[in-house]
Amino acid sequence: MTTDEAIAQTMQQLGHDAVAAQRVLSVSSGEQRNRALHAIAASLRRHRAAILAANELDINAASGAGLGRAALDRLQLDAARVEAMACGVEDIAALPDPIGTVLAEWTRPNALRFQRVRVPLGVIGIIYESRPNVTCDAGALCLKSANAAILRGGSESYQSNVAIHACLVEGVHAAGLPAACIQLVPTIDRAAVGLMLAGMTDCIDVIVPRGGKSLVARVQQEARVPVIGHLEGICHVYVDRAANLEMARSIVLNAKLRRTGVCGAAETLLVDAAAGPTHLAPLVRELLDAGCEVRGDAATCAVDSRVVAATEADWHTEYLDAIIAVRLVNGVQGAIEHIARYGSDHTDSIVTDDVATAETFLGRVDSAIVLHNASTQFADGGEFGMGAEIGISTDRFHARGPVGVEQLTSYKYVVRGSGQVRP
Repeated sequence: MTTDEAIAQTMQQLGHDAVAAQRVLSVSSGEQRNRALHAIAASLRRHRAAILAANELDINAASGAGLGRAALDRLQLDAARVEAMACGVEDIAALPDPIGTVLAEWTRPNALRFQRVRVPLGVIGIIYESRPNVTCDAGALCLKSANAAILRGGSESYQSNVAIHACLVEGVHAAGLPAACIQLVPTIDRAAVGLMLAGMTDCIDVIVPRGGKSLVARVQQEARVPVIGHLEGICHVYVDRAANLEMARSIVLNAKLRRTGVCGAAETLLVDAAAGPTHLAPLVRELLDAGCEVRGDAATCAVDSRVVAATEADWHTEYLDAIIAVRLVNGVQGAIEHIARYGSDHTDSIVTDDVATAETFLGRVDSAIVLHNASTQFADGGEFGMGAEIGISTDRFHARGPVGVEQLTSYKYVVRGSGQVRP
């Protein structure tokens, strides 16, 4: 048997096992799934040392391979991040059980009673890069929503993913559910990705990609099942003429530099030309002094000699690093036009004390998440009260914004009669 044949056989087995496990999940109680989630959280805490040891192997290998600073930050685990994973799982357990929720009901004149009821999507394939916490978040969210999960993490985080997945399986077992509820693809061979996208349509119902632009683009191009995903996070902060300067400073620095490698990190700062004389220089210098490279238009370059002249490509770029593009725009209308041209429909924020201007921005910027006087780094399922999320969807159908428990469900119609036949 060739390597490709062995991988194909393995993936088909994963798919068939996932389908069988999902049938069990679909009739499980919310209480049973919550027991599994609490057991997972306990297992993560109990095996923290093993998880961190595995992560160290990944970090060492990635550092030796020349992985960049932002990518290493996404890959890095520490005690606090493991605890955050455990707490996130407990937060998911505390959410209402979405399965079986009656979304609408009505009775027709012929006495037929109709209900629209929330149901799982089925088997979800999740393909992701770097961030090992996604293994935990995705597995827990799928479990809560009664979906079976097939997880394929990046090669750079493989050891970490294996250690975390062992905790997921331990928790699932403790609640009497099949281990195949949450499966990890046991190979880093990219052939497995191709099979998930186009060779397992009889097993996988939905694909969720989470990673860089090239990964998501490949998934969207090759997938033969529905995809929930986003291409990139070109996120903007617009500082209006009516913005409080101290608030703007705090928001801009947090939006850009809290964690540069997350999809909600701001990549472009837009400043109202009317606020240029008062706001531009302080904001630019704060960023530069904090170690952020600034690439700006002519007005921004004139502020400080450290500013690099921006090119057209900079307005299109998701840096995922301590780099930001800055330009003056003609008021809120100029900001809206810039975001419409260069944005990725992900997350955009306005800083202003003018409520009417804020409402114009919130109403006309067509992104999955729009904020007023808050950092773009709040583009996170946990911050939305979802416990965690698989990703931020920029799609315009089914799921948009953070993809949490409810977004991993669909619905069916249940109709109850008393012998009615159609005339």
